[in-house]
Amino acid sequence: DLQLVESGGGSVQIGGSLRLACTASAGYYFQSHNSAWFRQLADRECRFVAEVNRDESTLYVDSVKGRFTISRDRTKNTIYLQMNDLKPEDAGVYYCASGESLYRSCELDRRTNLWGQGTQVTVSS
Repeated sequence: DLQLVESGGGSVQIGGSLRLACTASAGYYFQSHNSAWFRQLADRECRFVAEVNRDESTLYVDSVKGRFTISRDRTKNTIYLQMNDLKPEDAGVYYCASGESLYRSCELDRRTNLWGQGTQVTVSS
């Protein structure tokens, strides 16, 4: 089965940085698909964060613009989310998703696309 695996989460102080990574099992190539990061909050609410498409175009939710950068490394077949100037509201479990089409909806993307197991990000003062 094809799988996505996230890594790079951890605990940082306000203003700190983390870089999340998402890798895929053999045979799946991010360059041929659209990929995104989502964040699930403690109350289970899940939100779209950022996406990078086949043509390398990117899209961000307003709250992370200028602080987060999504990228794709073709040689490593990895999706990254560089998160700078982290705020308490950035905390949560971050999931990677990838597929032919993205809906920017946790519910729809979890059901229809590849979806990872998540990595926890904690931001404290």
